[in-house]
Amino acid sequence: MTLSKRERLEKTIAGEKTDRVPVALWRHWPGDDQRPADLVNAVVDFQTRWDWDFIKITPASSYCVTDYGVQDEWQGSLEGTREYTRRVVSKPVDWTTLRELDPLKGTIGQQVETIKLMNDAIKGDVPFIQTIFNPLSQAKNIAGEDVMIQHLRTAPEKFKEGLEIITRNTIKFLDALRKTKMAGIFFAIQHASYSRLTRAEYEEFGKPFDLQILNALDSNWWFNMMHLHGPLPMFDLVADYPVQAINWHDQETEPDLPTGKKMFGGAVSGGLGRFDVYTQTPTTTQQQARQAIESVKGERFILSTGCVIMTNTPISSIRAIREIVEV
Repeated sequence: MTLSKRERLEKTIAGEKTDRVPVALWRHWPGDDQRPADLVNAVVDFQTRWDWDFIKITPASSYCVTDYGVQDEWQGSLEGTREYTRRVVSKPVDWTTLRELDPLKGTIGQQVETIKLMNDAIKGDVPFIQTIFNPLSQAKNIAGEDVMIQHLRTAPEKFKEGLEIITRNTIKFLDALRKTKMAGIFFAIQHASYSRLTRAEYEEFGKPFDLQILNALDSNWWFNMMHLHGPLPMFDLVADYPVQAINWHDQETEPDLPTGKKMFGGAVSGGLGRFDVYTQTPTTTQQQARQAIESVKGERFILSTGCVIMTNTPISSIRAIREIVEV
């Protein structure tokens, strides 16, 4: 019996038997991520070639902060990420003056247009999810990592005012997407990491704002994935978030896949190191995938990398990943 992509994912999330392990890869599209139609064409072409079980839309991380006045440019990163060339917060008081955004205008308005174009392009045949950066990740891009953490520790009340503005604007953006046929969101979290903040700091400045956003999601969005970026994630602190899947750098940091699966009630996503896929042979990549599948018995598991693949990842390695789940 061959399942539809939605059926396969829903059964995987529930821990039920499926016809095969779901698989998906995603990447940045530098240059094309600056225009809605070009981003949609790039993503749809990638999907058409590889037939992933879902589409993860990956805009530039600046899409949600450019309207505050932030500027960035692509400088050739193999990851496809852009470098920030202008920040808009330097003093604690600057957090309190961030503007309220109209989700139908500016860069976030362009992203609403991207989702509508994607909706038309795939006609509901493939589940797709939109990347949403959590408030702390957006604050980091607005001020820069060092300034943000300095203000978090030395001017917490002003910093929280900024987080509240960012959170309200994010929820307004999500409200503008309710009429689309999105399956859900890809909720990117960068600071629930012991390499960046203390646990107490994330409990105060991270989790409450994360949950405001997650609790505001449309009830029809059935596939919401959380991504924990970077080393030493505070996995247990966020394992109770109301999402259906969790993705992290399981090949580079703890916890490993089986441990993460025990801590989280939905599906775990990973099994492949994005730099391994980039540098190793297709045979080695398939071996890594097979070991990952076996480690969790192929249950409640989505095969993927722990983050975006490099923009020039070998086609042979991508093919090897897509083919392994069919064996």
